[in-house]
Amino acid sequence: MHLRKTGAKMKINTIIYDYGGVIMTSAQEEAVRRFSEIGIVPDLMPLDKYNQQGVFLALEDGSITADEFRDELNRRCGRNNTHDDYRWACLGYVGEIPKRNLQLFRLLRQKGYRQLLLSNTNPYMMSWAMSPDFDGEGRALCDYLDACYCSYELRMLKPNPAIFQFVIDHENITPETTIFVDDNESNIRVARDMGFHTLQPINGVDWTTDLLHQLDDFGGMTR
Repeated sequence: MHLRKTGAKMKINTIIYDYGGVIMTSAQEEAVRRFSEIGIVPDLMPLDKYNQQGVFLALEDGSITADEFRDELNRRCGRNNTHDDYRWACLGYVGEIPKRNLQLFRLLRQKGYRQLLLSNTNPYMMSWAMSPDFDGEGRALCDYLDACYCSYELRMLKPNPAIFQFVIDHENITPETTIFVDDNESNIRVARDMGFHTLQPINGVDWTTDLLHQLDDFGGMTR
């Protein structure tokens, strides 16, 4: 677990979370298996934990729609996979949604922190995350967070500083009073350079205690 604090201590009022590897644990091998099952082998669409390529990158940066993504991959693999087939394959990336994360979101909401999502993601994944199926108890991701910023909607990807600046401007926040939580070193580096405090979890490892300790360091938590 990598924690980094920058600048003088100011009370934190905002936390920005990545999705894969933070809110949910990532299961790349399962995603690869599912895509292969519907005829999308790695040669047709290389799947990477952090840096997508080609048509998947275009899906995440909003250059193409989910339907255009489906049509292009069907052309490449010679199949007639449906929207639901590709949604099922994309959801292979979802390992689990740890209950400890959801409990933390509730606690921090009670304490008055503003909590945001900033994720390189796609509409297939978000159609599930923003549904009542997300937590298994009838609540969507948006029920836990105050706002969600998705790459395909903003047409920008992390680690482009512009996507961070968009959130800063739209939320009227300051990096010095914000902690950015992401498992990607490149994203962490850019956020740190822009003045954010950062926390870099390891996929599948409990990061919630580290975040609470960091908030304590800034005088913001009385647990």
